Amino acid sequence: MAKISPFAALRPEPALAAAVAAPPYDVLNSAEAAEQAKGNPHSFLRVTKSEIDLPGIADIHTAEVYEKAKSNLKELIGNGTLLREAKPCYYIYELVMGGRHQTGLVAASSVDDYENDIIKKHEFTRPEKEQDRINHIRTSGAQTGNVFLAYRDVDEINQLIEDWKQRTPLYDFEAADGIHHRIWTVDDDNTIARISALFSEKVPYTYIADGHHRAASAAKVRKSLEAGYHDHANYFLTTLFPAGQLHIMDYNRLVKDLNGMGEADFLRALYNDFEVERMSAAFSPTRLHEFGLYLGGEWYKLTAKEGTYTEDPIGVLDVTILQNNVLDKLLGIKDPRTDKRIDFVGGIRGLGELEKRVNSGEMKAAFSLHPVSIQQLFDIADSGNVMPPKSTWFEPKLRDGLLTHLIYE
Repeated sequence: MAKISPFAALRPEPALAAAVAAPPYDVLNSAEAAEQAKGNPHSFLRVTKSEIDLPGIADIHTAEVYEKAKSNLKELIGNGTLLREAKPCYYIYELVMGGRHQTGLVAASSVDDYENDIIKKHEFTRPEKEQDRINHIRTSGAQTGNVFLAYRDVDEINQLIEDWKQRTPLYDFEAADGIHHRIWTVDDDNTIARISALFSEKVPYTYIADGHHRAASAAKVRKSLEAGYHDHANYFLTTLFPAGQLHIMDYNRLVKDLNGMGEADFLRALYNDFEVERMSAAFSPTRLHEFGLYLGGEWYKLTAKEGTYTEDPIGVLDVTILQNNVLDKLLGIKDPRTDKRIDFVGGIRGLGELEKRVNSGEMKAAFSLHPVSIQQLFDIADSGNVMPPKSTWFEPKLRDGLLTHLIYE
């Protein structure tokens, strides 16, 4: 059963919450982060993307960058921008995007649960990305990145959270991108104990929806500190969402070339495994096993033919069908994690982004996909399998800096 714990968060002075809050470190490059933080000394990007305060630095993974993150974090604490909670608490985090509300519980989740597969995974991690987060945590002493966990709905937990949301929130602001953020502090000892008990009694597993590298890094940091680590390293920063609250968006693909084929030859080759129909407008699939193709200024609907895919939890995924029957079979893209001929675009950017990149000549073709369902994610994680890379895109994104977990000071 899931083991979670309250924690004494490092968090902004309420009046500065909107100024501190920052997108996750891995959705912005250095130039975008520098632009977003310009003129804002409170931005948490100065901790998570600290290279923005080291202009001209060639390698953003050097010790100097991590030391700058540490000193910037200390500065934000020293000048009163960030405060330490007086006692361990849980926090309720609601995000509103386009009128849709999504509410989760911010808690410290057990590293033991991660290592014992109580926290289930569905993606492989890359060593270089793990090492970056390990270095950031070890140097700064803080877990600044939130791991997004999902679990199957429990009525008692849902009701408890909804009841607590009737109180006045600690933070309540709309970010520049139009997403509304509200956070409540759960500081009542009886309620804290009740939440801990409900998870240990009613939630057998939690599932990483987003943040595999952050979770893996937290576990490896704990292991590296075994000779005398602080107890806080036994836990890592998470926000847990019931499945009924979640919305997974499409994660689309672009390719740079057609592996030596002309457009007409490529379309003919697709007929072996797909029904192909030319569309009069941009096409976003409305059901599983449908795909959009943008090629030569035209949109096509591709429908996978029966018998061209397997019905096991991995084989039935649209990302697998596309990978096996198009990217690998026709285009020679064997490993989408490492092949430089493929790129990925989250559905939040819309089909217009796919058209733009193909029309510019940067890419040759684009594929739109139907989103993976949360049940598919659960089924794959329960089976012990992993999804192809870049299978799920969750929106809205949790903001960094609002709640930080310190493992040592």
